Amino acid sequence: MPFTFGIITVSDKGARGERLDTSGQEIRDILGKEGFYFVDYTIVQDEVEQISAALVAYADQKKIDLIVTTGGTGVSPSDVTPEATMGVIDKEIPGMSEAMRRESVLITPHAMISRAVVGIRGESLIINLPGSPKGVRENLATVLPALGHAIEKIKGDPSDCSV
Repeated sequence: MPFTFGIITVSDKGARGERLDTSGQEIRDILGKEGFYFVDYTIVQDEVEQISAALVAYADQKKIDLIVTTGGTGVSPSDVTPEATMGVIDKEIPGMSEAMRRESVLITPHAMISRAVVGIRGESLIINLPGSPKGVRENLATVLPALGHAIEKIKGDPSDCSV
């Protein structure tokens, strides 16, 4: 059975209907082509409470395997997606966020100011991605090879982790 995924776009302008969400669609296209099953999508404002509530609902009520956020990972005053994510995860997976930054900085020096977080809540993997289609493509390309294995382990797969 394919893993499920949901998208949470974090954007004040998007939540007000003033901006088209192209990065959310990019996530949907990429993960769909990789065999993941799309479950849900929402746009929230750049507010910790709204982001946290959406993450909790996707993980706890909807039981979505992979929750991907887009937007709010930089250093602007309104960028609070990492704080919201850290507030709801049970475990952080720093290797995935470090890998995304490491690969992205080879493309643009701006990647080093990303504060994206990857973590686990219950049996859900949560990944923060940038708010641009280009950033989404670059970062997902980095973590895609490990997603299936990570989700299987989160769900309790007892097999060895040998490569």
